[in-house]
Amino acid sequence: MSGAQDTSASSRAAQSSNADWSRAYGRRVLFTDLLVLIWVVFGVQIAWLGFDSNLATNANDLRLNYTGISIIVILLWLGALAVFDTRGARVLGVGSTEYRLVADSSGRVFGLLAIAAFLFHIELARGYVLIAFPVGILFLLLSRWMWRQWLVAQRRSGRYSAKVLLVGSPASVQHIAQELARTPEAGYRVLGAAVSGGQVGTLPGSGVQSYGGFDDILTALAQSGADTVVITSADDLPPERVRELSWSLEPGKQHLVVAPSLTDIGGPRIHTRPVQGLPLIHVETPTYEGRKLYAKRAFDVVAAGLLIILLSPLFLVLTLAVKLSSPGPALFRQERVGLKGAAFRMVKFRSMVVDAEARLQELSALDRAQGNPVLFKMKDDPRVTKVGSVMRRFSLDELPQLFNVLSGEMSLVGPRPPLQREVSGYDVRVHRRFLVKPGITGLWQVSGRSDLSWDDSVRLDLYYVENWSITVDLVILWRTIRAVVRSDGAY
Repeated sequence: MSGAQDTSASSRAAQSSNADWSRAYGRRVLFTDLLVLIWVVFGVQIAWLGFDSNLATNANDLRLNYTGISIIVILLWLGALAVFDTRGARVLGVGSTEYRLVADSSGRVFGLLAIAAFLFHIELARGYVLIAFPVGILFLLLSRWMWRQWLVAQRRSGRYSAKVLLVGSPASVQHIAQELARTPEAGYRVLGAAVSGGQVGTLPGSGVQSYGGFDDILTALAQSGADTVVITSADDLPPERVRELSWSLEPGKQHLVVAPSLTDIGGPRIHTRPVQGLPLIHVETPTYEGRKLYAKRAFDVVAAGLLIILLSPLFLVLTLAVKLSSPGPALFRQERVGLKGAAFRMVKFRSMVVDAEARLQELSALDRAQGNPVLFKMKDDPRVTKVGSVMRRFSLDELPQLFNVLSGEMSLVGPRPPLQREVSGYDVRVHRRFLVKPGITGLWQVSGRSDLSWDDSVRLDLYYVENWSITVDLVILWRTIRAVVRSDGAY
């Protein structure tokens, strides 16, 4: 009995600890939000108007100055951030929802202030408003981003995360455990499982400890110290059983999550609609035409044109370096497969010796022997020149592809254009990567570059194809800059 009490007490302590960290983290973010708003709002007021500037108003009984207005703006702004739940545990640490809510709530404050000024005939200085709000949003997002970097580091160390008990079939438990392990920054740490069949012990192929079957879920929660139940396969649990499980969880301290049989679906494509108590998940099918596509093309043309102009001195330096370091042309052209399977000539700075293609067969056999069935990615390729090695490390050899972007054959962001011999080894599903234009950079390039396995590269490329947007492209371009500077996984 004593042992059971100790287990139960440790479980409650773990659950309390989880709730405590989320509240403490929210208070820290609230404090920095307050500091940011005080600094921005009063800073703009002092710089633009002075500290005790009077406020013009046509209402004789209304006596305000800008110091009072600044205090009201700060309180309203903080209130909006709270009402929109921008510090909620569900949005912190991963995804774009937190940033979107911060921007949306800030915009509502701006609109509310404009309406109040109109109704009460308050003549606010335009510079005060037009500077304070954009600067405030910018620094709020920056402070949230800094907190997120700290939180991600904590979660990768196993802290500040939901403690998860997986419930379902052994196969589905293994799959969800692997997916959650890929992104520890999302804040889900798997502690154990309860599986159909009641198996006890480590599940083969996953390393997850099973505490028994579905009748042992509450015991498994206590023994593992988990505070979140994730149902990985609803087919094994009838609706009534799931509802009873939700009733048995301690409100506010234990949580229930149902993982549908969907993977690699971006958040904006998912909409939940309850119908008669039945949560229906609507998944929008991806589109590859229309104004979103035109916007992507316009962005590609403008950005590529500006980059070519700005980097023209670097183009000249690299051209001379390639020409002087080894015999042969400065540029290398190669046929690749692009949009809808059409072939095109991709251009790069030459980073290898001129007879590199002739020596490929021998090296490809060695690379396949090392476990790569499709892509040739040799870490110490003897064909790469010294100048080529430096260019590859920082992806400078890819810069001439900006001209492929201008010509419409490529995009700044997209799956990498494969060789025809690689395409012949593709599974049917991999051909979906040809639904969009190939890119100079892409999701797998900023997620490990050449260190990724073929399966991981395919998974990331297909995720991009299914979920692409201008916002996703901007995030990938930003991550590309960081990946190039760090030069991890480039060879």
